[in-house]
Amino acid sequence: MLIGLAACSGPKSLDEVSVSVLSEEFIYESAPFPSCHASTLVETGNGLMAAWFGGSYESHPDVSIYCSSYDGSSWSAPELAADGVVSDTLRYPCWNPVLFTLADGRTALFYKVGPNPREWWGEYKLSSDCGKTWGPRTPLPEGKLGPIKNKPLALRDGSILFPTSVEYSPDCWRVFIERAGKDLTGWETVAIDNNGFNAIQPTLFHHKGTLEMLCRTQEGVVAKASSEDSGKTWTPLQGTNLPNNNSGIDGLTLKDGLRLLVCNPLRKGRNKLSLFGSYDGVEWKELLILEDQPKGEFSYPAIIARRDGTIDITYTYNRKKIKHVSLRCRWLK
Repeated sequence: MLIGLAACSGPKSLDEVSVSVLSEEFIYESAPFPSCHASTLVETGNGLMAAWFGGSYESHPDVSIYCSSYDGSSWSAPELAADGVVSDTLRYPCWNPVLFTLADGRTALFYKVGPNPREWWGEYKLSSDCGKTWGPRTPLPEGKLGPIKNKPLALRDGSILFPTSVEYSPDCWRVFIERAGKDLTGWETVAIDNNGFNAIQPTLFHHKGTLEMLCRTQEGVVAKASSEDSGKTWTPLQGTNLPNNNSGIDGLTLKDGLRLLVCNPLRKGRNKLSLFGSYDGVEWKELLILEDQPKGEFSYPAIIARRDGTIDITYTYNRKKIKHVSLRCRWLK
């Protein structure tokens, strides 16, 4: 979906924002795999599509990418979309799928393949029928990884920004941006000064011509950076007042300028998951608690806004299922 960078008008007080849950359910009750993680969402011409990785357990060679479609009333049964089979005797696990609609309307499925996050590489598949069938697996150009966890951002000029990162070692994580044309050609890398943060898995926002990035870190807080030139250069990472438990986050900007962020508002544990809002990218308010339990894992959220204004969120539910929540934001007068 093309997201413009024009200024937005609307309410500027978080006290005016009210969130109501429309529905919540698990995408599936049974599946041909015992464990799942890292879901992604996209709106298609037929409704919604979600993807995630599933298998025996994270990093097992049988871990593959599965998809399911939502027609407005129910989710289809999970179907295999991609795997890491190299030959009859060699197979690698798949990781962190990301769904995205290209400018020509095709659905792209980006994912990683490899033995671990330090050695994986990026691949993608394309679909012209809303995920019913997929084209061949295509490796990204040498050294390019594509989106590591969160959705890309399409700019007015047609170029696409991919929020990406590298885990060089357990204590050396770095975020950066990859840029490509609307037809996925002409890839280039934009370096970012990580400023001492071990950061990965950025999520991108836009507001009044400014691009913003929030990142998962090992330092106990969400880190941020910004760009005033459509992502060509970025400020060094700096800390925010948002806690981070070294787990994935995801966010977006609504048409009125409200930024939404889904995260675990904890320094340790993944047993609470919340939706936050901000109009300035500095002060954040908890708008909705999605999960808050004594124990368990509710993590790796994905969030999108549909054309009709509905907000959809998916997340890992105890590594056993993927949960889907639909909601609406209302502005109190």
